[in-house]
Amino acid sequence: MDYETVSPSNFGASLRGIGLNLLVRDVPAQAVFLNEVLGMTAHRVSADFAIMTHRDDLLQLHADHTYGAHPLLGLLPQTPPRGAGAAIYLFGADPDRAAERAADAGGVILQACENKPHGLREACILCPNGYAWTPSRALSKKERAAFA
Repeated sequence: MDYETVSPSNFGASLRGIGLNLLVRDVPAQAVFLNEVLGMTAHRVSADFAIMTHRDDLLQLHADHTYGAHPLLGLLPQTPPRGAGAAIYLFGADPDRAAERAADAGGVILQACENKPHGLREACILCPNGYAWTPSRALSKKERAAFA
């Protein structure tokens, strides 16, 4: 599917599995953050909406005003963090690279890069909209052996 030209109705009809939609104050700024820090690819970026891809997975960014009468809009806090309690993992993303870029893109490192006993190297980065992003990669055999 060509995310740049697909119609909204065809895009919506094509969605399967679990969908992740994030409400943000500034769609273009959030798209830049996700691209610069996490290496995601932005498609159809506008003031209202963007499609973001990471490998074969996608998420949608929606500006607050696009939710109009949606009941979720009234529950949003005026100041971040918005996504408290949610951890958004990007498996196969380089946590060290993301952590290096986070501050310059307005992010805050909540947890520095660390090898974890569950087999991943992770960092936890809070974006300017208050969502916690966890880029992670599989540990090498040598790194896993350190936990044995």
